[in-house]
Order: sequence, then structure tokens, then C-alpha cells
Amino acid sequence: MSNPKITVLWNTVAVECRGDGDLLNNLRIKSVLNGDERDLPVNGLFYAIGHEPATALVRNQLQTDEDGYIVTVPGGAQTSVKGVFAAGDVQDRRYRQAITSAGSGCMAALEVERLLAEEEEDSREDGSAQGILKSIPSYRYLG
Repeated sequence: MSNPKITVLWNTVAVECRGDGDLLNNLRIKSVLNGDERDLPVNGLFYAIGHEPATALVRNQLQTDEDGYIVTVPGGAQTSVKGVFAAGDVQDRRYRQAITSAGSGCMAALEVERLLAEEEEDSREDGSAQGILKSIPSYRYLG
């Protein structure tokens, strides 16, 4: 916050982006304290869309931390429930950005594939449908 090129505008929200049809050149901002609005000359914008993970649906079913993020195995996507994986901003409290969400989504998909392969191997060894595969109508590995 001591960088001379950065100004922190506390208690302020963006109301409107304005430009010349090609480029952004002004941001209409509003004080949440007194409602005053003004134009801020800008040529770029990075907009974060919230800091509260949308996990209310699973909070009573999966382990979450004190802020509501789904807890996963360190370095992985496995949650507190076998076969349930979390990816993206519901479990990534540090970055919470689309590109990291895409990466962690891929990681979760690979973990699902690994789990299904393990379950399939277990069912072959004892000749019965076990665990998660029992509830899946059909499973084919297309690798």
C-alpha cells in the first residue's frame, strides 16, 4: 500500500464502467458512507466478484473451515466424504480466480478417474460391485 502508483479507495464501490466505445477510460464510483458519486479516470479494471464461497448447499454434509471454504486433502481435491471432490473458489481461499479454478477442476477430474479405477479394480478382485461403482449405471474408461 506504499506504492505511489496504487491508491486504495476505502468504502467505495464501482457503479459503472465508461469508455469511448473501444477502451475503458472512466469508472463511476460511489462512497458507501455518504452516497457521493464521482468519475475516476482509469485505463484498466480487475474486478473480484466476492469473497464468500458459495458452499451453503454442502456445509452440513462436507467439512468446511470457519469461513465456509470446503476443506480438501492438502494438494488435492478430495473432501471429507469419499468420492466427493471440490475445486475452484469453494476450496481455494488464496487465489479465488477463474484460471486456478479451471486447474483445480482438472485436478478433481483426475482424482475422480483414479477413484473410479480403484473401485473397478476392487470389484474385479472380489467379483462384486463395490462402493461408488455400485450406484453408477454404467462405467467405461475412455483413456
